[in-house]
Amino acid sequence: MSGGSVSGRAGRLGRVRRLVALAVVLAVTVLVVPPAALREAPASLVKVESAQGVDHEPHVLWVLLLGSDARPGTPVLRGFADAVQLVGINTETGAATAIGIPRDSYVEIPGHGRNKINTSMVIGGPQLMARSVANMVGIAPDYVFTTGFMGFIELIKSIGGITVTSQHAFTDPLMPGGFRVGRNELRRGVQALVFTRTRKSLPRGDFDRSANQQRALRGILAKVRGNVDKPGFIERGVLSVVRNLDTNLPPSELFRLAHAATRVEPGRFRSCVITGGVGYVGAASVVFPDIAQARSIARRARPDATLEGGC
Repeated sequence: MSGGSVSGRAGRLGRVRRLVALAVVLAVTVLVVPPAALREAPASLVKVESAQGVDHEPHVLWVLLLGSDARPGTPVLRGFADAVQLVGINTETGAATAIGIPRDSYVEIPGHGRNKINTSMVIGGPQLMARSVANMVGIAPDYVFTTGFMGFIELIKSIGGITVTSQHAFTDPLMPGGFRVGRNELRRGVQALVFTRTRKSLPRGDFDRSANQQRALRGILAKVRGNVDKPGFIERGVLSVVRNLDTNLPPSELFRLAHAATRVEPGRFRSCVITGGVGYVGAASVVFPDIAQARSIARRARPDATLEGGC
């Protein structure tokens, strides 16, 4: 038997093992995790009311990833959206694209006039947040995943930390020694949280922060793909996410989403941050986003979740 046949069979067996692991973990979690009404979950996953779902053609799904700034004791869906990343995943090719939206983008909030886009969460939760993003960018998310501080920290902990490549050296009071240009090993969830939340120490503020959030996403993808065949790794990661999750999605849909996420190849992950001008509306500092750029990025990425040629 040729080496190629052996390695191919091993790869197929590995994929089968991962699928079985995902299915078992999700099935068990449904039985052991109490309903959301009985707990305060640090993360939320909802299907957008008008979405077609994960199986729609052409095998591309869009997930709006939100980082809530809700403090301990406050539900994550009652906080402002600190991080706003619209991520497209091609479930056939493993390609993915992240479109970063500065949180202070001053846009039209459907039915509520103009305001910072992150206020959509406080006004109308993840459904209104999805509508605001769709109105701005031109792509309607299929799902909205929201995590608070503790949910993100637990995610990073469950996969054993991440490696990020920073474009800037910067410091933060919560991060002794700060971050250096180039590779940074973030072994603790708090380190990763600081990396994704810091903006005042960065040259371009919220624009650079959004780019750092995308670098953290790339680090998570790389860690998952690099350890996916290690026994127990996928099981621990999925169990950590689902145990901290408030969702009304059935296990079958959670399975399809988890499977799609584990197929993303870090080398095929592209990202762009929507740029714009900074100014004031009254006393509030806002970003006036480049809507033409946002629509151009979305138009190119929408068909297959790829973004060639840069932003």
